[in-house]
Amino acid sequence: MTWDELRHFHRQPATIAFWRRLLGPVLPWLTPGRRRLLLALGAVVIAITDPWKELRSIRKDFGFTPDHLAILLIVEALFAFVWVWYQAARRFASLPGFVKRHPQLCLHGCFWAWMILLWNTAPSSVLVRTTLVGCTVLLPFLLWRLGFMLFTAQRGKMAGTTFADHWFYLWPVWGGSSVPYGKGLDYLKACEAKDDEALARSQLAGIKLFLLAALCGLGKGLMDGLVFGEDNAYRRALGGLTLGVAGASDMIASPVDQPLWKSWLSIYCELFRLVLAWGSKGHLVIGYLRLGGFNVFRNTYKPLLAETIVEFWNRYYYYFKELLVNFFFFPTFTRHFKQSPRWRVFTAVFAAAFFGNMYYHVIKVPSFMLGNWAKLWAEFNPRLLYCFALALGIFISMQREQRRAKSAARGPGRRALAIFGVWTFFAFIHLWAKGSMTHAQRFHFLLGLFGLG
Repeated sequence: MTWDELRHFHRQPATIAFWRRLLGPVLPWLTPGRRRLLLALGAVVIAITDPWKELRSIRKDFGFTPDHLAILLIVEALFAFVWVWYQAARRFASLPGFVKRHPQLCLHGCFWAWMILLWNTAPSSVLVRTTLVGCTVLLPFLLWRLGFMLFTAQRGKMAGTTFADHWFYLWPVWGGSSVPYGKGLDYLKACEAKDDEALARSQLAGIKLFLLAALCGLGKGLMDGLVFGEDNAYRRALGGLTLGVAGASDMIASPVDQPLWKSWLSIYCELFRLVLAWGSKGHLVIGYLRLGGFNVFRNTYKPLLAETIVEFWNRYYYYFKELLVNFFFFPTFTRHFKQSPRWRVFTAVFAAAFFGNMYYHVIKVPSFMLGNWAKLWAEFNPRLLYCFALALGIFISMQREQRRAKSAARGPGRRALAIFGVWTFFAFIHLWAKGSMTHAQRFHFLLGLFGLG
């Protein structure tokens, strides 16, 4: 077997035939309808257990822990919220005109109405206050998934679907974050295995992702120990060998005396470590999705080989990019600056990579939920610069790609230089992605890389 055949074992007829024989009658029994029903039943369990786990750990941020009754009320309130919006999607054609034109605005308007209620009330009842806060903590997880359901309604594709057909991706058993991995029903249906052979292919592709997740985890562990000096099993197995490079965030917060080459190595290795971390997590989630018969696209796909900024953004965190594109880029692109193509793209990119990026992260944090604006500003003012630089970089990259399409393809040397340039851009802007350091500290570190600090 060649390396290419081994690498793509999930596509080899012999492997597929072996898998079908191994599982015997199980694959034919797992029809699309039965798989969705099983996933929907699993979603019932997740809808109960996940809020329980999430809400039992909020004491450090909100000063209290919900009791059993409060968590029960929170779960019931969230189920009611989902049910109301499912009924709205099912009867989309009969909704008021404004709602049909702006369903996402109405959905998020309900969320903001809830937030205003929370900020402006201080009920004496601990139970009421706990229920309000608990729903607020969990609503961001549902908002974007319900949004994809409303896209299905807008396209007129709700007919013939049941509540279970949507419920299974609203509280997915495959896990993930507030980002809907696999998006909504439209995309999942397009990638769904229709027969046992397609299901075997999808499951083998999922197994491949589990192996890749393990490799990414191994790579991250080796980098943590051998490069950054963390005391982990990988470093101990190699007798404590390490380069002892300080992380960029640590050097910004508390400058350390180390050679300049280590500072440069640190920013690139932090980027690589971040890619490996997302690869490990994302491959697991998509692997479970593929086991369920949905052969969807990977969340992370070789971003370190991207030759342009926009290509890296497409490959690094695919489903977050898809969220921003669907909810912010396309609505802006289709409605504004139709007479000016450049401004049309510019505003759409900034609506997604700048505004949408900030909005997604802000509404999830406790300081926003508590209305602690000073703390919220301290947490997110560095990210404003990160999102601005990201949006500007993506826009310039898109413009350059349009011009480059008419020219000759890059040679190996230019390709390597382009890839290195993409690494450098993202390594630099990630200095502003998180942390409580000031802008002055970050710029001082950045200038220090060039001997100007």
